[in-house]
Amino acid sequence: MNPPVGARTATASTTAPTRRELYEARMRRRSIIIAAASTLGVLVTCLVLVPLAPGWEAVQRSFFNGEVFAQTFSGLLAAFVQNVAIFAWCAPIIAILGLAIALCRDVRSPILFPLRLFGALYTDVFRGLPVILIIYLIGFGVPGLGLPRPWNSPYIWGSLALVLVYAAYVAEVFRSGIESIHESQRAAAASLGLSDQDTMRFVVLPQAIRNVMPANMNLFIALQKDVALLSFIGPVEIFRQAGVYKSLFANFTPYVGAALIFLAITIPATRYADYLLHKQTRRRT
Repeated sequence: MNPPVGARTATASTTAPTRRELYEARMRRRSIIIAAASTLGVLVTCLVLVPLAPGWEAVQRSFFNGEVFAQTFSGLLAAFVQNVAIFAWCAPIIAILGLAIALCRDVRSPILFPLRLFGALYTDVFRGLPVILIIYLIGFGVPGLGLPRPWNSPYIWGSLALVLVYAAYVAEVFRSGIESIHESQRAAAASLGLSDQDTMRFVVLPQAIRNVMPANMNLFIALQKDVALLSFIGPVEIFRQAGVYKSLFANFTPYVGAALIFLAITIPATRYADYLLHKQTRRRT
């Protein structure tokens, strides 16, 4: 049996796009076309004008030499494993230490004020000094004490320098997440009989960690890149290996290869951080 004419009309009116929806769709298509055309125009301009520069051939031989790239890329990949290993053991330690420092800064009992003071001093000192300076001071200073092997390893003390610096930044991110939780939630937890420790563990921290996940993801992306700074105190990771190849071949192409390897890791990680941020924004709205 066919539905009544009025019902068919109502169904058609609900499924048909409105004038506003049609207008927004046209504007989206227009924006996409303009963006694609402008991007294509810039790319074509670069591809045409850059090779016309007087020194392009010399730059191409020095930085974009296909033969040198083919000979060195596998070695760069092998050296990058060292970067990944250093990152892998530093990242969880940084997360744990950063969270501990953030909790120290959040203590409210007067008797625990020294912990709050320690947390503030820690973040002030290690956020106020350049990463490379901390790496030099620890990487060259501690082995200078004449410690026996393996405790004089630059891998250990270089990693410690990264942990100390990045834990300060992560702690501040965690602290901002903790402070973003409204005080009424602590009061509600207290009214239910939860202690301060249980309130922090079961109410505040789960929300705070979820809220700051995108920001911490960006810090860990930066950490992956800053592992290359350890090359200044000895570890043969990808940056130092690229320098070895540069001297061996008298060519800068290995640095370009190292850059491509870093980008292959950091760009997907950055897009994932953006996805987390977008997801968080949608959840709040």
